This record gives sequence, C-alpha cells and structure tokens, in this order.
Amino acid sequence: MSTQRAPGEPQSAHEPARRIADDLEGDASRPAAEPPVYRARVVDLPASERPRERLGHLGPSALTTAELLAILLGTGSAQEDVLQLATRLVAEHQGLRGIASADLPTLTSSRGLGPAKATTIAAAFELGRRLALESDDFRPMVRNPVDIARLLQPEMEVLQQEELRLLVLDTKHRVLARPLLYRGSVNSAPGRVAEIFRDAVRNNAVAIAVTHNHPSGDPTPSRDDIAFTRAIIEAGALLDISVLDHVVFGRGRYVSMRERKLGFE
Repeated sequence: MSTQRAPGEPQSAHEPARRIADDLEGDASRPAAEPPVYRARVVDLPASERPRERLGHLGPSALTTAELLAILLGTGSAQEDVLQLATRLVAEHQGLRGIASADLPTLTSSRGLGPAKATTIAAAFELGRRLALESDDFRPMVRNPVDIARLLQPEMEVLQQEELRLLVLDTKHRVLARPLLYRGSVNSAPGRVAEIFRDAVRNNAVAIAVTHNHPSGDPTPSRDDIAFTRAIIEAGALLDISVLDHVVFGRGRYVSMRERKLGFE
C-alpha cells in the first residue's frame, strides 16, 4: 500500500522502486495479449519437406497426394501447417476421389479451407476432367451401363444432393462432354427436357446418356424418373439424338433403366 508525500516533503529513496512495483502489479492484473495468428506456409517448412522443392527435384509422380494438394493450398492455418491440413483433407474425404466429387459449398465448409482454397481445388479437378476429354485418344467410349458406371459411379454414389448429369456422345459413342445439368435438394433434381439437349446440340452429338443419383442410397427409379425418361426419349427422337440409357446411382449400386425397360418400352 503506497503513501502520499506531503507538499515540499523530499522524495524517499524507496519511492521509485515502489512505483515500479505498483506498475508491475497493475500489468499482472491486465489480461494477456492474444498471440499473433501464424499461418504456416510451404516455404516455412524444412527444405527437405517442401512439396514444391521436392516436385522440382523428383518430379510430380514422386509426391504423395497430400503433398500435391499442399502445393495447391499454399498455406495452412493457425492450428496446422499446410501438409497437415492437406493430409487431414485427404483422410476426411476418403481419398482423392472424395475430394474431386465434393461440391464447392462442401469444400468451403471444411475446416482450414475458405472460398479461395476451395475454388483453387475445384478448378484443378475441373482442368483434369477437361484434359481427359480434350483429345480423341483420351475420350472414353460408352456402349453400355457398365461403361457409364465406370465413369460416374465413384463420384455420384457419394453425393449428398441429387444431381442430374449428362454424357454427350459422338458417332462412335465417345464422350464429348459430361456436364452437370442440375443440382437439387436431397429429394429431387428437376429438369426441363429442352435443357437436356442443349449441350448435345452444341456439340453436334448423335447420342446422350442421362444419369442421376439417389442420396438415400436406393437406386430404384421412381415414377417421376420413368416419366422423365419417356419425355427425353420423345424429345430426342425429334432432334435425331438417341438416348443410350438413363442410369440411376445409389450407394454401391446402380440401375439401368434401359435394361429394366423403364421408360424405354
């Protein structure tokens, strides 16, 4: 407890020390300052662990999936460095295929990702998909529902929302494009028949294959699915574009509506 000095009274030799003690006591009562937020970057890692440098020395094939993803992400977060973030994302999405099939809102909501990182990841996977369709040598051929499932089932069976996707085919039934036409609620993905053929007409296609998923996991076509299939077959006949199939994907299963003769009577 400090005492006040009367006017004109000389300063005690202990008074400066007492003032310092009072100041220190006051500082201790104040809340500690928050530590600065540190965003780990690839360049902050040891040289031997930096994915970009490893890629430069060894080539991209030598890197793990997490290391390649870390290069895209560029920075980590306050809680984990960029390699830890990339490794966790691969694990949470059950591999690269899970990340590729995740939509933008799902990616953006992942811990450690924001809109910038999520859009970078989505853009990278879309470039890969377009590259696969750019050359005739890489255009897959679709002849039956097994071919359709091979192309789309790994992505579509894990989707949380219903999506309507199209395979646009040339005269040899090679894939010209595979656009996402609609993303609907968990229970429905409405589609206007005219929109189904927009990409087909634009690409001078001769055939299409229609696909959608049931997030419930049961691929059994509904009455609406059957009626919709009939409608697109009729519209395709007017445009001279055949409908190869309409495949419905569930969890680990799929149904070919052509094989079941549902809408293809």
